[in-house]
Amino acid sequence: MTTDSGTPPTGPDASLALIDDILARPFPAGEENEDNGVRSSGPGHHLLILRAGKDFWDDRSTERVEESEEEIEAEFSAVATALTERWGEPETVDLWPYLAQEDGPVAEPLGQLSNLAGSMQVWRPPSGEPDGGKWLGLTVGQADPEFPIWLLAAVGEAAALPG
Repeated sequence: MTTDSGTPPTGPDASLALIDDILARPFPAGEENEDNGVRSSGPGHHLLILRAGKDFWDDRSTERVEESEEEIEAEFSAVATALTERWGEPETVDLWPYLAQEDGPVAEPLGQLSNLAGSMQVWRPPSGEPDGGKWLGLTVGQADPEFPIWLLAAVGEAAALPG
């Protein structure tokens, strides 16, 4: 993932369309970064920046940070509401244990997510649907204090995130 603030069109409808697109995509055999770093994929996972706030390289003022947080949180809320209407209530998954895991590599996208966010909301499309057998995560994260705040969507194989 890169720190480029340029993301695709914004708004809940655009985010939901991007989510539907990554849910429908097959997982690649190897690691891939596409769309100027907005999406990364690999065996059993996709990770996508749905929206990026402004970066904070030149201005880390409280007002600027709060404005960006509010913007991203509002879209998170709208997208989460739409996904809940589609698939029911999400579960909250704590990502911190994946960051501290010492017994081997962490399945992606959990490894990347645990470096960006503390938790995520997860929906599991019913197994009878085309997207069944996968989970969809939605979270807000940030790589470092100077970087933009991101609204992130992740898709993984159901086996990578026991439920």
